[in-house]
This record gives sequence, C-alpha cells and structure tokens, in this order.
Amino acid sequence: MENYSDNDQFNTSGVRQSRSSLPQRHIPYSPESSSLWKVLRQEHKYAITEMQFLQYRSMIAKIMEKDQNNGKDGYMVRSLYFDTLNDYDYVTKTDGVEIRRKIRLRIYSTSSGYASLEMKQKQSIYQLKRSIRIKREDAAQMCMGDYTQLLHYDNPFALECYTLMNTRGYLPKVIVQYQRNAFVGKGNDIRITLDNDLRATESCMELFSNKLCLYPVTSTFNAVLEVKYNEFLFSYLKDMLQRLKKSEVAISKYCMARTVSMNMYH
Repeated sequence: MENYSDNDQFNTSGVRQSRSSLPQRHIPYSPESSSLWKVLRQEHKYAITEMQFLQYRSMIAKIMEKDQNNGKDGYMVRSLYFDTLNDYDYVTKTDGVEIRRKIRLRIYSTSSGYASLEMKQKQSIYQLKRSIRIKREDAAQMCMGDYTQLLHYDNPFALECYTLMNTRGYLPKVIVQYQRNAFVGKGNDIRITLDNDLRATESCMELFSNKLCLYPVTSTFNAVLEVKYNEFLFSYLKDMLQRLKKSEVAISKYCMARTVSMNMYH
C-alpha cells in the first residue's frame, strides 16, 4: 500500500497531486465567470453520406426545432484536441477501451473572446461532459502547451485539468473543424446534430487563426449524425432513426483526423 501525506490530494481522475508542488495560485476571476457546466447523457453516432446529410437534415427539421445558432447553413465548430506523448487517448478509443477520455478546447468563432475547455469521459453507455469557459489569451497559452493559466480559475475542474495534463504529458495534437446543423427536442435534453465538411490540421495549433491550412478528412462517408439525450429517447425519434436504416458506429472526429496523418507516415 502506498503512503500519502496530508499535503496530497486526488482529483476525480485518480491523479495524486501535492499542494506544495503546485505553482502559486492567483484567483482573479469570480466563480460566475468560470462556472462548471456538466452533463451526463447517452450519445449515438451514425456515419452518413453527403446526400444522406441533406435528406436527413430536411427530415429532422420537420419534427424538431432548429438550434438558435444554426443560421442558414449551420455554424462552425472548431476544436483543438490534446493527447499524451504516446497518444493514450487515441489508442484507448481505437482499441475500444470501456473507460476513456478526451480533452479539448472548443470555439464557434475565431473572433470569440473565450474558448470552452472540455473533458469528455466514456462511462459504460453514458458520456460525462464537463466544461468551463476560459479567456481567449489563456486558451492561446494552452495551444502552446502551457497550462499554468488554469491555476487562475477558482474551479476544481480547472485544477484537475492542469494536474492531469502536466503529470501525464498532454500536448496539443490536432485542430478539427466542421460545419454543424443542430436540432433540439422537448424533454430529456434531446439534441440531434448533423456535422459535415470535416477538416483538420496538425501543422498549426493556433485555434483562433483565420489562416489555418486545413486538409479534408475523407472516408467512405462525409458526415456524422449524432443523437444525444438524457434517460430515454421518445418513440417518434426512435421511429425516425429506424427509417434512416443506418447502424450505429463508434466513431470519433478526433481519431478520424489523427488516422489520416498517421496513415501518411506509415
């Protein structure tokens, strides 16, 4: 059995951290500006073609409400994913390990004054997603592999991310961008998203840049349909999914993007 001192503490990932070894924390932000957003839900993904994307978008729009951010052609989603030196999160996903995680920064506009720091953890049939907003300049530092600014947030999740990313050697690995059309349903936080025009880069980690050189992430399909909900899915949506005649697949946009580059060099 290991011995731990009174100065040791543990985060929810089971990582031991010593208070005495952490840099001095300064808390300039109010709790409201860095509050934790947390959701536990089921997620189901379906790989579809571009033609099916147009067909299903029209079908879903007839029975669900459009997300207020959709606009005419949806909205941009851009994420920077972190992983360990030996790509532990990538390997656990591709190997189908039951309990796994991924850490990312996400924005919806390059002019945004903030980014969302998010951690998604697979737990049986559920996905636990936690996130906080961090300032643009702090996100830019993280894009360079410096996570010290997380100590400035009065939030245990920020400290957990700081400790985990430093002790396990997380580095920025890839930026993934796509266009999203989202629809919401009444009850159980039901949300259906259709993502297409998936592109990525591993040559530049400037999340807010307007000049990224993105390569297309192509495969036998060109779009992803995701169904997300709490507790249970209503019967009218189950019937709609059955009409799609698509089998659920365990796909990850992060892994799709990384696989493209890995195949180039092997």
